[in-house]
Amino acid sequence: MLAQLNTFALVGIDAVPVQVEVDVTPAQMPKTVMVGLPELVVRESIHRIERAMVNLGYRLPTGRTVVNLAPADLRKDAGAFDLPIAVGILVATGQITADKLDGFSSVGELALDGSVRPIAGALSMAMEARTRGDTRIIVPAANAREAAVVREVEVFGVASLAEAVGIIVGAGDVEPVSPPTDEVEGRLNRYDIDFADVKGQEFAKRALTVAAAGGHNVIMLGSPGSGKTMLARRLPTILPPLTPEESLGTTRIYSAVGKLPPGESLLSTRPFRSPHHTISDAGMVGGGSTPQPGEISLAHHGVLFLDELPEFNRRSLESLRQPLEEGVVTISRAAHSTTFPADFVLIAAMNPCPCGFLGDPKHQCKCAPIAVEKYMGRISGPLLDRTGPSLHIP
Repeated sequence: MLAQLNTFALVGIDAVPVQVEVDVTPAQMPKTVMVGLPELVVRESIHRIERAMVNLGYRLPTGRTVVNLAPADLRKDAGAFDLPIAVGILVATGQITADKLDGFSSVGELALDGSVRPIAGALSMAMEARTRGDTRIIVPAANAREAAVVREVEVFGVASLAEAVGIIVGAGDVEPVSPPTDEVEGRLNRYDIDFADVKGQEFAKRALTVAAAGGHNVIMLGSPGSGKTMLARRLPTILPPLTPEESLGTTRIYSAVGKLPPGESLLSTRPFRSPHHTISDAGMVGGGSTPQPGEISLAHHGVLFLDELPEFNRRSLESLRQPLEEGVVTISRAAHSTTFPADFVLIAAMNPCPCGFLGDPKHQCKCAPIAVEKYMGRISGPLLDRTGPSLHIP
């Protein structure tokens, strides 16, 4: 018997529709074959699925089982296919009737005891389900609140395979998760820190206020302890208020990389990212064999703070030039290319010289002029053009 189910694969931050086909035919020896370009993590899932079904009391196929993940030219490399494959096996073996699957999509990773573990990208998958016309989607209970943000789709959160089966067959009166949008809007733009905490530095605060109002990038020069980091961390609190649409766009990125805080449905504040200066090019702008968002995308609609700017790798800094102008970054690979949003405010901090005390009224600079010139020369002219004038903090 053939079973067909709808699910999704995550490519970058976008969800791509995938159809799971399960066919069980009589054979002398039980055997399961998985096709459709599955990666190792997906091929191994059959062992998790079988143990989960046995531990929940379901019957395993006794013949030859073929699992096809279409389209066949798309690599599948996540555990989110466990739940739809398990449901497909139950349908193909006659334990669930196929007509119960109409309008359903499902995603989730199974544990050996049949419980459903959280996945990455549930929000993008719910948005794609809406685009495709699916009216209902089953997701892990831990991902239900973020997926429920998409009001046009009924979202069911499940903690186990048995709960998913109960929802599909209509056993019991299970209500979809309520959209948490109103609750989130009440928490928007509430920060734990405040720009008013900064005492003094009136010139620097005025400059950052102008930068926040106009979305300008800033480089701050000053001696150690002059307050550069303190000012930068509080910049998001004076940026224009985060709108629900901006929150949705940023949350989608965090959901896709598994960085959305547990229990959160939408981010309520503008992101602030402060990577270490040893970060790689791929970590900064995104990359990998399967492209993933980098720090500039995680700072989307927020602030990217680069402390000790001259210590960053030159290539990592130069890779910021195009995203600073266009607000997006495109990662190209041989098989495909992926575009990530990257609309952020760049705030950089650096010392005026290697020792840090050039121009400091309380400390004497010990650097030779050639050393100061070499230190400042680590920042290229094109990058300086995109950050505007530097702000000196005494």
